[in-house]
Amino acid sequence: MKSLLNALQDGRLVELPESDKIKSLQYLAHLIEAVPEIGGGLDLAEQVIAQENANNTGIGLGIACPHVRAAGNGDLLCAVGWSPTGIDYGSKDGKKVHLVVMYYIPDAQKNTYLKEVSGLVRAIRQEGEIQAIAKAEDIAKVREELLNWVSAAIDAGIPETKARMIRLEARQAAITGAEGVQLAGGPLQASVQIFPVLFLMSSDDRFTVLSQNPVLADLLEKEGTVAVLLKEHASFDRAGYRFLYRGTQVYDPARPLHDYLAIKIG
Repeated sequence: MKSLLNALQDGRLVELPESDKIKSLQYLAHLIEAVPEIGGGLDLAEQVIAQENANNTGIGLGIACPHVRAAGNGDLLCAVGWSPTGIDYGSKDGKKVHLVVMYYIPDAQKNTYLKEVSGLVRAIRQEGEIQAIAKAEDIAKVREELLNWVSAAIDAGIPETKARMIRLEARQAAITGAEGVQLAGGPLQASVQIFPVLFLMSSDDRFTVLSQNPVLADLLEKEGTVAVLLKEHASFDRAGYRFLYRGTQVYDPARPLHDYLAIKIG
């Protein structure tokens, strides 16, 4: 469920402005086209509509998973659209679609895509279809329900300690975005610190840390072994924090920018 989690973190969950199927597909395709890693020159809307005309992607239960395939080794990406009124999608069960999850699938991510969609369907069935999302009063409630699905899928597949870390990451990103540093209410507020940390690499394996915590930034820059972990996109522990890898931006091949989330508990 990593691509769904990333979509929630990166703002690719939207309330669809139209209940028309084609316009909704175009809207979500444009969201994916805007992701920097995709690059320009692609007409994803045209491709996904052609795919949809060939094979309806309404999988029933009030959800549809349109997709477009691409050559290469990029990341699996998705954009999520919520329709409070429902879309006449032509699903086999005849039900209106309230949730459209559009996937961009590089060739190397075919198996990952199949696993994610399977996990999504299991989560929906465990919840008793998607009534909570179909009847949600606003997009914030939809986000919360989707985070619950992600958490359930994580809990079923990995140890509880890592699951707890990812749940905290997801919920914090949904509440505050990339700039936030405090949890909004709840029993965890006093004991959890979460904030983004960026590592800007240089050609000689040195790096500069961009963080709102200058003491932590200085400590990390003096820790030589971190550079190896950054190259491997690995999560790691330092100074009482757990650093979770989120992605890399490459503006200059010699100076990649690694995006991490720092989490401290207790």
